[in-house]
Amino acid sequence: MAIEPLKRLSLVGSQAQKPVVMDRLQALGCLHLVPLAPASSQPETLPPEHAVEARQALRYLLDEPEKRRQVHNEAGFDLATTIRSVLANKDQIRATLDRRDALAERAKALAPWGDFSLPPGEALAGEKLWFYTVPLRRLKELEGLTLPWQVVHQDNREAFLVVIAPEEPPPDALPVPRTHTGALSLSQVEQQLEAAELELEALEADRRALTRWIYLLSKHFARAEDQAVLTHAQSLTRDADGLFAVQGWVGLPRVPAVEALAAEQGLALLIEDPEPGDAPPTLLTNPERLGAGEDLVGFYQMPAYDSFDPSRILFFSFALFFAMILSDAGYAALLGLGLLLFWRKLGGSTKGRRFRVLASSITATSFAWGVLIGSYFGVAPPPDSLLAPLHLLDIQDFDSMMRLSVGIGVLHLVLANLVQVGKRWPRPQALTPIGWSLVALSGFGLWLGLSLAPAARVATIEWLGYGGIAVGLLLVFIGSSERPINGLGSLLWRGLDGMLALTQVTKIFGDTLSYLRLFALGLASASLALTFNDLAVRVDADVPGLGLLLQILLLLIGHSLNLALGLVSGVVHGLRLNYIEFYNWALSGEGYPFRPFKKTESIE
Repeated sequence: MAIEPLKRLSLVGSQAQKPVVMDRLQALGCLHLVPLAPASSQPETLPPEHAVEARQALRYLLDEPEKRRQVHNEAGFDLATTIRSVLANKDQIRATLDRRDALAERAKALAPWGDFSLPPGEALAGEKLWFYTVPLRRLKELEGLTLPWQVVHQDNREAFLVVIAPEEPPPDALPVPRTHTGALSLSQVEQQLEAAELELEALEADRRALTRWIYLLSKHFARAEDQAVLTHAQSLTRDADGLFAVQGWVGLPRVPAVEALAAEQGLALLIEDPEPGDAPPTLLTNPERLGAGEDLVGFYQMPAYDSFDPSRILFFSFALFFAMILSDAGYAALLGLGLLLFWRKLGGSTKGRRFRVLASSITATSFAWGVLIGSYFGVAPPPDSLLAPLHLLDIQDFDSMMRLSVGIGVLHLVLANLVQVGKRWPRPQALTPIGWSLVALSGFGLWLGLSLAPAARVATIEWLGYGGIAVGLLLVFIGSSERPINGLGSLLWRGLDGMLALTQVTKIFGDTLSYLRLFALGLASASLALTFNDLAVRVDADVPGLGLLLQILLLLIGHSLNLALGLVSGVVHGLRLNYIEFYNWALSGEGYPFRPFKKTESIE
């Protein structure tokens, strides 16, 4: 659970060495490159989107339902040519589809007018034909039209008429706008439509034929990505006077590997520690079984390099919060069953294995919490059952559950402030998070004491609680400012800083109460489960015959809906308490992730 310390490495060599050195650095895969040259405007040197063209071509072929036998022999296979052919086919099919659809619409629009061709201009002695589609209910409005006109076709809704005039009639002459029929006759449009259909069939056949290259495209896809990444990386170096320089951040354990490369290639190597003004990337280091915590951290906000890694705290607290919101062992068992069904599939990738561990932790924690509160699809275990002794908490006991939820929130926020203590120690500013921790603990203890302690001990509890809060606020006041004291003015400014810091007392109070959502959402989930069970029992009793069927449907639909709501609430609010409440007190500053310059495939 740490942010790996980084070193800034600078390598300098001759231009002739650049291709080899950059390829070797990409193979090492440990350097986060720092641009040393101005951004290039050439498209081939822009940051790659994982070989966009190769990805588009492969996805296009994979979408084809009828695939041909795959070619495994690489003789005669050219990646670039194949990608161009696939994407050209894709563009041609899209253009042909658009033309086919436009022609089909034109043929449909011309069908009521019949198959006709417009006569040449001299054939009508300067007159022209103007076409209109008029609703039958508005034909009476043409009685005042002085221009010659004729209905050439009529259906049960509209009349298709032609007006003869040397110029287009004014807009108010007819009740509808003019219909544009175009210069082509219906038969000509149908001929072009048939040609487009035949062309489309040929292109579809070409697409099916191209699917024989899916295997080789997949095999070479990573190489295309690597080449795109390498081309971009080469544009980030500084080239001058026959030399090139490349710079980047590297994790401390991988420095010897770069030193060995520099010695082998005869390169000049400079290793530096981060300076105060630098902003290195953040490289989180966790074992794979807890790597899902890193994914959760990166989903919202990457901590700064000089901060701390919250991955493990986020991993376990999210599992606990999710369990308290779901609040049912039966639902947790269903999640576990679903996880087992996809277990092997999830194991096919690093992210899948990480998610598998996180899902297992969530499922186990949810099941354990559901057993503790005695809820199995909303049904409590009978008093004489084996599960009854494990029913230690009552979710309907509002007072106890509220204390538990607030207590978890207090511990979560105290942990966040202790993180800040470790970061600021031994500077005086460490007194501020210590003060807030004391305020939170004293306030929570005062609340518990006043609600649970006998009347005889109330005075002592009040003295300890209010005293702890006062001491905590005093520590916040003292440690909140970093201004040096060099006179009365600076002392007054420090006092003002302290007063401003004390205004956050409402924030810590509100953030602590925000954890009541754990109880509220858990109670809502349990109450909905009970409600659906009660409705099912009533339906079975009130509707003879169909009662059993309706009962089953009601239970399936009701519990499915409740489970879906529980999943959404567990994810959203479980993460919110970490990302908002915890992060606000634990982290200061936002970083950016360490992205190594590496290959995605090892070419033997």
